[in-house]
This record gives sequence, structure tokens and C-alpha cells, in this order.
Amino acid sequence: MKTFVSAALLLLSSSAFAHSYTAGDVAIGHPWARATPGPVKTGAAYLTLQNKGKSADTLQGADGDVADRVEIHNHINDNGVLKMRRVDGVSVEPGQRVALQPGSYHIMLIGLKKPLLAGESFPLTLHFKRAGDVRVDVKIEATTSEAPAADAHGEH
Repeated sequence: MKTFVSAALLLLSSSAFAHSYTAGDVAIGHPWARATPGPVKTGAAYLTLQNKGKSADTLQGADGDVADRVEIHNHINDNGVLKMRRVDGVSVEPGQRVALQPGSYHIMLIGLKKPLLAGESFPLTLHFKRAGDVRVDVKIEATTSEAPAADAHGEH
């Protein structure tokens, strides 16, 4: 009985932290967002993409009911000034791993319909050029959260 309870607790605790998805040959790891303070109307979602196939694929966009608009953005350095720009997609070459993270590529949530509260989650559908669409659940983490390590949540 003790072994059963221990195994059940281990399974529950690991599933609470590990959430990864697959779209074709692309592994999608730990989709997350920071909680938003008060009436803030923008947020961002982050995740990792790893292409385990032999052909490149591109994350072309995303959508979800969490915001009026969902866009892929990147930060660029324009003469020493970091600026955020919308991009058409994020290419992932065979064998490559790309992190959508603060200060880099990210999924911008514009016109949030309600605050993002720590401990909750929301669905997004990611659109890939080759692999098609995949729905992911984005975990909302405390505002003070730094980007989690790519392997901190048990990517498969």
C-alpha cells in the first residue's frame, strides 16, 4: 500500500510540472506565461521548440480566446535600443532547438480579456507550416518568475 501511495504521489507531482506536446516532428516544451498585474492588457507566452525531424518547420502563428490578438514577436537591437517587432514566424531547422523566451521570440497576447493569474492556465493553438495545428495549455506562473530552464519541467 505504501508503495502504491508513493507511486501515485510521484505521478501526480511530475504531471503537475511536466507538460510537453508534439506537432509532427516538433516537440513543444513547457508553454508558460507570467501573471499580469491588475488592468494590464498585454502579456506574453513562452515555450521551447525542438525539431526532431529531417525537414525544417515554421511556427507561423497562434490563436486563443485569452486575448483579442495573438502574434509572434521578436526583440531586435536597433542601434543599441531593444525594440519589439511582429514576425511572420519562427523557423526550426532539423535538430535545432529554439526557445521563445523573455527578450527574444515570444507569443504576444494583445488585448487580454482578463488578467493572467498565477496557478491558472489557458489554451493556445499553435499553427505550424508542416506539422499543422496543435493545442497547448499555457501555465501561468508568478510575476516574479524568471524563464524556467528548458529541462526544468521534464520535457520528453
